[in-house]
Order: sequence, then structure tokens, then C-alpha cells
Amino acid sequence: MFYYTTLKQYVFLCLTLFLVVGCVSVSNAQSKQQVKKIQSKYKVNNLLKVRENLNFEFIQKEKSLVNFAKANGLKLSETLENGNEIALVDIGEDGTPIYYSTFRNSSSEVSRANALYEGGLLDLGISGEGMQVGLWDSGSALLTHQEFNNRAQNTDSAEEISSHATMVLGAMISSGIKQKARGVAYSATAISSDWRGDKVEVANAAANGLLLSNHSYGIRPDFIPDWYFGAYLKVSQDWDKIMYNAPYYLMVTAAGNSQKQNFNAAPIYGKSTDGFDLLLGFSTSKNGINVAGVDTSVDVQGNLKNAQVAAYSSHGPTDDGRIKPDIAGCGANIFSTEAANDKSYDTYTGTSMAAPGITSAMLLLQEYYNRLNSNFMRAATLKGLVLHTADDVSAPGPDYKMGWGVMNAKNAAELIVATEYSSLIIEEELKDNETYTITVDAKEGEALIASISWTDPAGNFINKGLLNNTTAALVNDLDIVVTKNDEVYLPWKLNPSNVNADAVKGDNKVDPFEKVEVENAAGTYTITVKHKGAITNNIQDFSLIVSGAAISNCKVETPKDFSTVSPEEDAIQLNWNIADDAFFEVQYKVENTDEWSTVFVDANEIKLQHLTNGNKYVVRVRTNCTENIFSDFSEELVFEFKGEDTLAVFETEKEELSIIDEKLKFTVHPNPTTDQINIDGQLSKEAYYSIVSSTGTMLKKGRADYKAINVDDLSTGFYSLTIFDDGEQQSMKFIKN
Repeated sequence: MFYYTTLKQYVFLCLTLFLVVGCVSVSNAQSKQQVKKIQSKYKVNNLLKVRENLNFEFIQKEKSLVNFAKANGLKLSETLENGNEIALVDIGEDGTPIYYSTFRNSSSEVSRANALYEGGLLDLGISGEGMQVGLWDSGSALLTHQEFNNRAQNTDSAEEISSHATMVLGAMISSGIKQKARGVAYSATAISSDWRGDKVEVANAAANGLLLSNHSYGIRPDFIPDWYFGAYLKVSQDWDKIMYNAPYYLMVTAAGNSQKQNFNAAPIYGKSTDGFDLLLGFSTSKNGINVAGVDTSVDVQGNLKNAQVAAYSSHGPTDDGRIKPDIAGCGANIFSTEAANDKSYDTYTGTSMAAPGITSAMLLLQEYYNRLNSNFMRAATLKGLVLHTADDVSAPGPDYKMGWGVMNAKNAAELIVATEYSSLIIEEELKDNETYTITVDAKEGEALIASISWTDPAGNFINKGLLNNTTAALVNDLDIVVTKNDEVYLPWKLNPSNVNADAVKGDNKVDPFEKVEVENAAGTYTITVKHKGAITNNIQDFSLIVSGAAISNCKVETPKDFSTVSPEEDAIQLNWNIADDAFFEVQYKVENTDEWSTVFVDANEIKLQHLTNGNKYVVRVRTNCTENIFSDFSEELVFEFKGEDTLAVFETEKEELSIIDEKLKFTVHPNPTTDQINIDGQLSKEAYYSIVSSTGTMLKKGRADYKAINVDDLSTGFYSLTIFDDGEQQSMKFIKN
């Protein structure tokens, strides 16, 4: 696994290429337009500087490791008797040899990711199509395995095939030729690289649009002094720098399997046998997600049962008391791909398998969010969403064993759908000395939950040998508080001086995620986001997530009480019952034809125009509380149009949706298309569009003045494009090949 000449040439090449191009040719599954949109939000010059510094350090380190290993009689890499693969990757500040080790101990169901599949509890048809995930591990996965179907590529010329990498990749993207082995994101693609140069390679991949990467390895825990455990090290700082400068990229790490191994003889609290204070290296970074293993089961409705931390899973906290691990996933008895040959499989247990289940479940959430919003979440938003919606399975609040609980992708997807109805997902920024405030009404009978998450600048203090040093790694200390009259509700926090104590509510000064819960909320609440001290770089992006709020007074009720009034020569007025805060989707067609026309209106009436005498028309309406939350269609109103003598009757047959109308003057091309459609016509800057599938699902929305709309992530079929501009709208069908 050690290729000095090749790596040196590789690093030199990296330094000569522009950041956005990257030193590895990574074929991102996200479209070029999506990648450009992500890159436009990045601090490109800062990310370039970070990468150059990492490259320089990498070159120097590779030279010194060879000499160090020879001088001390150490191996550069080997496979241990327990199956873990190790490699010498660094020399600590105190001269300790730092080995990376895989976390083998000789998942979609627990995370509820399967609820997003076609036929799942939510039946969303989400499986990772068009998405890409990164894998860094002890070597390359066996990419020729039958489960990968040419959907994974090696990006750093790693020659050694890793059994560990193969099983991890299988947990993420196996297609399910053997049904038991199907990965969580079984339609996604992946890049597979070894762990040497991981920081340099990830910086490049993130610059090219990579959203998530999995790292089921870490510092070998039986080979280091006790002060390393829980410490914020330079490697922790380096990864925080990458994520801060590439704010759509999120690193996922495994907590490790050291709970019962007594490796740390001087934990920050308690005894070695308690299993606390065992996190190492990049697992103590602030901005990534660290994953614990959980033993549990899930019923057919996706409800979690009997959950507890796995007996092998390493506990936190970090030395400064941050809540780590962040989240828990299933790592027990995972059937996955094996590297013996292209058709081999095995069963594995450990946080190495819990982490990829979480990584790929988050990839599905990004896919779903993009489908509904035509853009991806910031990494802080995705992280915040996962922690906000997790199942709390122990005492109320977080703990140092499983963080915020067990991931629940079903809850997360439902919160995405309910945005602007009973939840909010807001991406904002806070400038120095600013305060951000919103007011919401609680949804009666539910808990009002508000959380903030942010990607913090890299910590200023690096531990170089102090045991259990509590200096906070947090740089920008944001705070969230919820108030109602004189009542004040504060976020959860933990105490590293008493790691077994339940979480309390108070001023959290260490975590870049804060969550406030108001049980049995009623009435109006004010949510305030503020900060202590000065904001480094004068501005801090943050993500606010709110659930259990009555954002809209709309009720998801099917329209009724129809009447047709004021028939004209070629038009007729249709009315139905009033609904607060709703807009309506009206579909009509000539009877016995397949093509539905669709019009959206914000009142309980519509004038259907350009009708033809003698034709029978079918009309149906549904209530839209948001673009993603809507009622069933009404019973169908069938009428024969005879100008001013038109009469109406009701029928009950139900059908589905398509679009067409004629008011604005625009055209689209090419049609059929493969990757994008272009709009020709005069549109204002306020014009926006929506794309709806033939089954009535809103797939995309956005500003129409950009003229070009990416559709390469849509499946083959018929779609409807509607342009809304200045109170008018026009719709047109197109075909995606």
C-alpha cells in the first residue's frame, strides 16, 4: 500500500492543476450544472490554499515515514490477526507512530432509509440514482464485484484490494443481486481510494462537487499514549478546514470498536472499563458526523424497538465536552460483499458497517431534497436534519454513547416534505453583532423543536500532549433560544466531568449543533439565533430547522361543493369550497382522452377558457398546502360544453396528472431531450417554473429566468413544465429520453 514514487508524482501533478479541475478525474454523478452551483458557494481561494498546504505536508511526511519505520524497526503496513488492516500514516507531536486501522469486529432498516425506496413506507422511489458517494479505506474495493455493476471507480491508482473497503462499499451501493447484500443507496455510484493522501484527495473531490465520504478507519488505539484520546489534534483541524471551505461536503467517520478494550487508562471521567473517552484523530473534528453502533430492531412501520449502544462501540466525549459520537446506526451482522472473488459475500459487525449505513442514508436524503428543491443542502443542514430527527432512545436529550440517537431517515424525509407546512429548513447567515429572529405558532399537541447547525472554522488550539485538556475547539459560538412571554427554553448540553449524567438544558458553549425542545407546546414562540464574542471572518453560515410548528393554516382536505357559473361563448367559471392558506391544482381534459391540462390557482375558483362547443370535459381539483403536501383529487366533474347553455354532472372516477395551458408565449427545446431544456421567450426576473411527473409528483422548481433547466437526473418518460410569471402561467409537455 506504500507507493512513494507514484504518490510523489501524483502530488506534484495536484499542485500544477487548477482547483476546480482537481488532480483526479472524478466523474461526479451530480450533473455539471449542479457541481457548478455547489462550487459557486465555495471559498475557492481558501480551499486551494488548504489543499496546497496539505499537499506539501503530505510530500514531507511520506519521506519521513519511510526513514522513521526503518530506524524503529516498524512495518509500513500489515494485516493483524484479528483481520484489521493497519498502515503507518503519521508521527505524532510526541514522536508516537500513528497507525490507521480499520474498525472490523470479528442497515438500511435501522436507519429507516428503506422507507424512501419504491414500495417503502413513504414510497418515494429514492435509491441513490444520479448520486455519488466517496469511500476512503485501507485500499481499493474490489470494483469488479458483481454487485457494483461498473458503478464504482478507483481514483488514486491504489493497487492493493482491501477486503475491508469491499465490505464497506457493498454496504453503501451493492445492487442486490443477492437481496440480503443490497446496499442502502443501491443505485448510487462511488469513488474508492486508499487512505494515504486522504485529505488531499478529499479536498479535490469536494471541490469537484462530492457531497459525502465514508471513513471507517482511524488511529490504531492500542499504540498511543492516553492523551491522544478525545484530543483535538492537527488531523482534526485539517478535516475541519476542508469542510469549512467546502460547505456542501460532509465527512462521516466510524467511532471505533474499543469500548471493552481498556485502551485509555486515564479517561476524562470514570474508569477505563466504562468505555468512555475513546475517540481519536479525525473522529474529534467538529464538522463531521461520527457514528456509533447500535443493537436494535425495527417493526414493519419503521418504529424503533429496544435500542441500546452496541457492546463494541467506542464512547465519547471529546476532551472539550462536545457531543460525540453524533449519531448511531446498525453495525451488527451486516451481510455484504467480500473481496475473495467477484461473487463472494460475508457477514460483518462493527462501527465500520454502521458508518456506511449512515453515509448512504444521508446520500438518499440529499437526493430527495434536490428532487423537491432543485438544489442540495449544505453539509450543516444535512447534519442538522439527521440530528434533529433522530430517535432518542435513552434518557431525554443526547448522550456520550449514541449522540442524538438512532438515525431515522423516514422522519427526516417527512420533515423535508412538510417544509413551509409544519416545519422549516432555513439556510441563513449571521454577521458580527447580528441577531436572527423568527416567530412561529406551535402545532397543538406536539413538541416544538428548533435546532441550529453550522460548519465552524477550524479550531485554533491543537493539543500536543496535554492529558484531557478541556480547551474548546469551537470558534464561532452561536446560540439558539426559544421564548414565550417570560418563559425561556434553552438547548441540551452534556457535562464531560460527569459523562454518565443525563443531558440538561443550558448554555452550550462547545457544540456546533444546538437543539431546543418544548414539550406540549401551545401558542406563539420566538426563536432567536445570536452569538457570543466576535464572529471569525465576520460572517457565519448556519442552518435552522424547526418542526412541530403550525406554519400554515391550510388543511389537507379534498375540495367539494362544486358549481359551474357564468358560462360564456368559449369559457366557464368553476367554483368550490374555500380553504385557508391553500392553493389549488385544477386538471381538465376532453373526456376519453389521455392528456390532462393543469392550472394552479390561489383562489377557490377558475375560469376554463378556449373550450369547444359540443365537447365533454372532465375536471378535478386538489388542495395544495405546499407544493409537496396535497389532498386527494376531488370527484370528477363532467360537463358537456354548450356555451352559455352548459350543464354539469358529477362522476367519481379518479385519474392522475399532466400539464398544458395557453397564456404566456414561450417554447422549450430540445424536445425530446436528454440533459436539459432551454426556455425561449420573454420572461421577467420573477418568473419561476415547476416540473411535474406523469403521476402528479412535483419534481423540480426554480427561477425560470436562467433559461436552461437541468433534467439529466430525471428518469425517461413524459413530464410537464409550467412557467409562472406575473400572475399568469403556461404549461408544456416534454419528453426525457
